[in-house]
Amino acid sequence: MPLCIYIYIYIPKLSNTICPIKFHHKIIKKLNMATEQKVVDDQNSGDKYRSFLHDDEAQNTEWRYGAPPTYDAVNKLFEEGRTKEWPKGSLEEVVQNAIKSWEMELSHKTQIKDFRSISPDKFKLIVNGREGLSAEETLRFGSYNALLKSSMPEELKYYKADEVSFESSHTMFREALPRGFAWEVLAVYSGPPLIAFKFRHWGYFEGPFKGHAPTGEMVQFYGICILKVDDSLRAEDVEIYYDPAELFAGLLKEPSISVSNTEQQQETDSSASTQKCPFHK
Repeated sequence: MPLCIYIYIYIPKLSNTICPIKFHHKIIKKLNMATEQKVVDDQNSGDKYRSFLHDDEAQNTEWRYGAPPTYDAVNKLFEEGRTKEWPKGSLEEVVQNAIKSWEMELSHKTQIKDFRSISPDKFKLIVNGREGLSAEETLRFGSYNALLKSSMPEELKYYKADEVSFESSHTMFREALPRGFAWEVLAVYSGPPLIAFKFRHWGYFEGPFKGHAPTGEMVQFYGICILKVDDSLRAEDVEIYYDPAELFAGLLKEPSISVSNTEQQQETDSSASTQKCPFHK
């Protein structure tokens, strides 16, 4: 009979009872191995939160911008703004770092065969109940377009993912959020192989976005993710639920820069007109 370990946790707001999280002994072993490997990766890569950046296999990886990325700026934002600091080796930390590693691969690797955070043949990304995207489709769209794709009528879309390329989507958000777009796990509700957790995504709107002036304020959104992993803790299904309006409410808060400039010019012209001599029209 396979060994199973039960860890009992209290989940506030979901239940008034104690809920068991069941871990198969193989999963426990994988979690321990993942934690040990993470320590080695940290020592080799210098990044505290993302694996696969500078190990031996990374030397043969085709990187989108020619070399492994650096995350110093967004790591600083994360450490200054996070609301949770999880213990080393905890399930919450393992999940948090796994998602950060997957995002790194999705944003900076160009070939699915180089991905080590997912199971390429089985992978599906499902956002807000829409049809799932395969690994290749997700890579082609890019993380922003995959998350922001909408089934709303065209005239109501404030972001048209089908009309934005991978590169331009990343440039758009990099300019709007120059300090980066930090991400944290807020709570984990179940353990592998089906991991349910709550997350927060935030940054500071300090550059223009689609013609809208920056406010300098924090923009953020919250969401729920259900992550199915295999015995090697590689993602097979990533199912995300969140409200994009939380993000865009902050990014579209100010009027369009071109509209503001036009209105300002009209006010100036009107003011100048009223000051002219009435006999010189």
